[in-house]
Amino acid sequence: MISGLSSSIASAIQSASIHANAWRVDASGKEAEREAGATDERAGNSRSSELSAAEQRQVEEMKSTDRAVRAHEAAHMAAGGSLVTSGASYSYETGPDGQRYAVAGEVGIDTSKGRTPEETLIRADQIRAAALAPADPSAQDRAVAAAAAQMAAEARAEIARARMDEGKANEAGETGENEAASSAKPRAPASGGESGSRAASFGQAIERSLNPAAGQAVNIYA
Repeated sequence: MISGLSSSIASAIQSASIHANAWRVDASGKEAEREAGATDERAGNSRSSELSAAEQRQVEEMKSTDRAVRAHEAAHMAAGGSLVTSGASYSYETGPDGQRYAVAGEVGIDTSKGRTPEETLIRADQIRAAALAPADPSAQDRAVAAAAAQMAAEARAEIARARMDEGKANEAGETGENEAASSAKPRAPASGGESGSRAASFGQAIERSLNPAAGQAVNIYA
């Protein structure tokens, strides 16, 4: 116990002492983990050296499978981009050397539709690309790709219907405008009736004035 110091200073020193002890405990724990890891590695190397030829071949095959599985899932994640909902998770098996190797894996992909047919089409294309990204797509990958292709086809059909409906609406609007413009044009006066009779009389009067009969008076009506 430390005396002759203010309570605040003593508290600070005590706190520093606690943190220092905690650091030493943490450091010793990490050191213990490193030693344990080194021990496991030495044990693994020892077991590897004791494996039979058949067991060694099995270990090499499991290592190759592990690399292929991890590359497969990495391809899914790279192509999936923002549609990836969870990182790769793996299933493991323990080899004759006591080490665990990945034998299968999976990546979560959001396969929901977009808010519009256009957005759905973009998402479907990306889902399909993510599913077929690995060099050796699995049966499940191909099933996801097929579902994405169907989603894209439906989105394209919906877009085509919307464009067709829009075209029909525009055509109907143009037809209505043409009819309205046609009805607004002034019509030429029809022949016949009083106007027709007056025009005929006027023409006949002009003709008689040009060729008057002898002794006959000519009246011009307009």
